[in-house]
Amino acid sequence: MAKAVAEAAATGEHLVVQAGTGTGKSLGYLVPALRHAVAENSTVVVSTATIALQNQLIGRDLPRLTEALEPLLGRRPAFAILKGRRNYLCRHRLEGAAAAPDEAELFDPHMLSSLGRQVRRLHEWAEETVTGDRDDLVPGVSDLAWRQVSVGANECMGAQMCPFGDECFAEQARAETVGADIVVTNHALLAIDAVQGYRLLPEHDLLLIDEAHELVDRVTSVATGVLSDRAVSVAAKRAAQICDVELTERLAETADGLALMVAETPPGRLDHLPDALATAVASVRDAAHACVSDLPDRTRDDPESASVRRLALAALEEVHRTAERILASDQQPMRERGDVVWLAKGARQTPGLRVAPLGVDQLLRDSLFTERTTVLTSATLALGGSFQLMAEQWGLDLAAGPDADRGERETTDGSDSSGTEGERPRWRAIDVGSPFDHARSGILYVARHLPPPGRDGLHPSYLDEIAELIDAAGGRALGLFSSTRAAVQAAEELRERLKHPILCQGDDSTGQLVREFAENEATCLFGTLSLWQGVDVPGPSLQLVIVDRIPFPRPDDPLASARQRAIGSGGGNGFLAVAATHAALLLAQGTGRLLRSVHDRGVVAVLDPRLATARYGAFLRSSLPPYWGTTDPEVARAALRRLDRAASQAA
Repeated sequence: MAKAVAEAAATGEHLVVQAGTGTGKSLGYLVPALRHAVAENSTVVVSTATIALQNQLIGRDLPRLTEALEPLLGRRPAFAILKGRRNYLCRHRLEGAAAAPDEAELFDPHMLSSLGRQVRRLHEWAEETVTGDRDDLVPGVSDLAWRQVSVGANECMGAQMCPFGDECFAEQARAETVGADIVVTNHALLAIDAVQGYRLLPEHDLLLIDEAHELVDRVTSVATGVLSDRAVSVAAKRAAQICDVELTERLAETADGLALMVAETPPGRLDHLPDALATAVASVRDAAHACVSDLPDRTRDDPESASVRRLALAALEEVHRTAERILASDQQPMRERGDVVWLAKGARQTPGLRVAPLGVDQLLRDSLFTERTTVLTSATLALGGSFQLMAEQWGLDLAAGPDADRGERETTDGSDSSGTEGERPRWRAIDVGSPFDHARSGILYVARHLPPPGRDGLHPSYLDEIAELIDAAGGRALGLFSSTRAAVQAAEELRERLKHPILCQGDDSTGQLVREFAENEATCLFGTLSLWQGVDVPGPSLQLVIVDRIPFPRPDDPLASARQRAIGSGGGNGFLAVAATHAALLLAQGTGRLLRSVHDRGVVAVLDPRLATARYGAFLRSSLPPYWGTTDPEVARAALRRLDRAASQAA
């Protein structure tokens, strides 16, 4: 892997690397990246999806590597971390944080009282923090509280205008990246830099994207617009401080109209906006535009006015841009649309309209693959034995890509379709394998005898199967469920049937639950999505991974269903490209929780029989680590009993 990354840096050829768990892939790309940065006197950017990996790189890998490589490179390389401006406390915003928040009228008094306590704590923390980084605040505060003391890139008036510019935490973090050999950032900031046009990252000629299987979702999230009555009300309140009162009152009234239409419209994808809802959105768009036009010119000698104007402008432009985008999509012929619009409602989200891109391949192609050399890596990239599904989502030219079925490490090169003049970037892909002997260390058991999963919770036979497996394993089980409802149902019912402690996501913070699970070998942990990708528990505490069903996206998922339909209408296989790819990624990530060291042993039990019986089952199985497979429940239980005895004797 290190040789391939070094070659990519030298030739400018893009590289895709699948590196299984235990490979040490961070070293595989950091060593050649450091050498390249020092030799070329340039900066290399490393982007990750999770805070855990970001902290690992900054807190462990890079300090060790820079010390070890100093004698070989002639100097100690410098590294820095950079996050989005919203992650840093804003001293100027903090000055006004004691006042009522933008959304004050939208919350009950109890919530506002809690908010006040959190903001007071933030004031105290501001006096002692060196970084102003939200991740350094332990325990943390709510998103609402943090919004009172932070600003986004579009809300910041700039260090030259701000009276606290010399003390700005975000500017200090950015200053530390100047001259750094390695800058570690996250996919969200990378997406903001690419999607929204803010030049947040330093100039760089080599980009390393770790956890690359998350890239499309993170970029899609940044490119998604939200239009709610709450957002419109906040914009109106901010604008009221400097705009004509009639205009801001008109905008506030459109928020009420939007709320009424949202309440009357059922949730789901909107291929066509109902006339009344379209009228409400158009009213919001026009009222926001009128307020933007009425904003006074920026006053350079009045920082306070500049701040008020900047905050108002950011909120108004976001509302106007999203409303305009929703209406523009609605007016386009279906086959020409680049966006998907849907109405979201639910206990955990603000009711409102969402608009997201059908795909981000063209965006990534233009922003990532035409200006620099890019290396994308993850433990899970070759789905169904091929890199092509992921490459297509990233915007890499399939005709130029490698034939992943021709064997490990063998590649085919070619030109991509970025549309640039002259010689176009080329790319290749490799699978560097894993140090684990999956077939000897793990069993993939598919419960073929069970009925297909239904929509009305877990079937009693599924609960019986889980109970028998956990009993055989002596606990030691991680249960990965497709929904919170299923995880809670299993936990509640099995606590009454089993002697082993069962923790369930939501009982405590996820980090605390994982720690308890790791410390007590007899304990089981049940949960949903974040556990599929975020658990690293080597040793005898985890010898059984249970998956209740193939994690396809919900049939009514607006974005997934629209993407599937668009691919199908173009002659492609929408199910394979969207639903099966989504399921394969999650299954590979989830089943990868089992083996975290070369000494680990265990069983992955997939209760969904479709993995063995459906036509797409072979595609999904070929996306998983090459465990030894069985559909015999007694074989799986016998293996678990042997592992339990061995672990108990060792203890």
